[in-house]
Amino acid sequence: KPISKQGHSSNLFGNIQGATIVDALDTLYIMEMKEEFKEAKEWVEKNLDFNVNAEISVFEVNIRFVGGLLSAYYLSGEEIFRKKAVELGEKLLPAFNTPTGIPWALLNIKSGIGRNWPWASGGSSILAEFGTLHLEFVHLSHLSGNPVFAEKVMNIRKVLSRLDKPEGLYPNYLNPSSGQWGQHHVSIGGLGDSFYEYLLKAWLMSDKTDEEGKKMYYDAVQAIETHLIRKSSSGLTYIAEWKGGLLEHKMGHLTCFAGGMFALGADGAPSDKTGHHIELGAEIARTCHESYDRTSMKLGPEAFRFDGGVEAIATRQNEKYYILRPEVIETYMYMWRLTHDPKYRQWAWEAVEALEKHCRVDGGYSGIRDVYSNHESHDDVQQSFFLSETLKYLYLLFSDDDLLPFEHWVFNTEAHPFPILLFVLYCHKAI
Repeated sequence: KPISKQGHSSNLFGNIQGATIVDALDTLYIMEMKEEFKEAKEWVEKNLDFNVNAEISVFEVNIRFVGGLLSAYYLSGEEIFRKKAVELGEKLLPAFNTPTGIPWALLNIKSGIGRNWPWASGGSSILAEFGTLHLEFVHLSHLSGNPVFAEKVMNIRKVLSRLDKPEGLYPNYLNPSSGQWGQHHVSIGGLGDSFYEYLLKAWLMSDKTDEEGKKMYYDAVQAIETHLIRKSSSGLTYIAEWKGGLLEHKMGHLTCFAGGMFALGADGAPSDKTGHHIELGAEIARTCHESYDRTSMKLGPEAFRFDGGVEAIATRQNEKYYILRPEVIETYMYMWRLTHDPKYRQWAWEAVEALEKHCRVDGGYSGIRDVYSNHESHDDVQQSFFLSETLKYLYLLFSDDDLLPFEHWVFNTEAHPFPILLFVLYCHKAI
């Protein structure tokens, strides 16, 4: 909490301490902040403790803690990070003890008892949560020599590939007991987002040998284009939300990551579609830039709408906040690397100036309650993803392309870089 200068504890991590430190390890390393990295490493050795009697979010702990430890290991070679990543991975395994092997959302890591979010459709697990374990768990198998991690995530694939997809789309909810979809809601924003990202990245991370991941990704993009991507009356391309066949013309800040995803996947698309995927990325980037540009603070709202005569503007009070999210800057970074169009650096610099002007506080950076207001109301929280993602993507955007080049590294959904595995994992063969 950068204003009150207290710790902030999120129930997402139970009472595991140190999310900010672990999430920021690789950022410190990449920025050559050697002293701080050494201090953080010592903290991890002495204080990072997973033996807590508390419920955690399997997804959040995986992408921030497991992801942060894995990338810190791959960048620095320090054994403590590998050891801690594998130890935590083992603690997450009981989440998969369900009739289908689709994991629970929440797990008590002491008792091994899991359950789902009480609000999720009919006791369902969430697509973006169980679909965003693949990269980390493949690496856990690679680093531990234990195939169980990769087997768990390959089984998720198997369940998904044999299910019927309504209109080729993947609903956000899947019941882990029956193996059937819950409500037919589809989103490329929250609840769906990183599932699609991980299909593409699983293929890239496998040195393009994971053909199943590749096919699932490009088939999904085709369905998304047909059913969710629309153009506003003034020509802004946006990605709507699908609710049982009806579209809600709203796009979340989280959905803005998709511009970068489409561009990253352009190279592997059928040859006549490569330019189209880059263009789609560029159009999403432009729409998301507009969502920033149309606020008084030049920072984007949590969600913005395209209905009732408004375009790329938040119309509800509870969607006007900005919590230091990275997705728009993430898309600028991919678009810059893949096109070198200078406007992406210009747009990113506008965001830097806005962050400095409106979010910088005495003890760090704070989220903002209303980006349309003329005076700042800070929420007094510096999210760990600000250090892991927002600042890392900005740093990469203004660095040369040979810092973490895409041909050697794939970023997890928390911006933790993992190396491409230059061989087919035994687990792919075994399954």
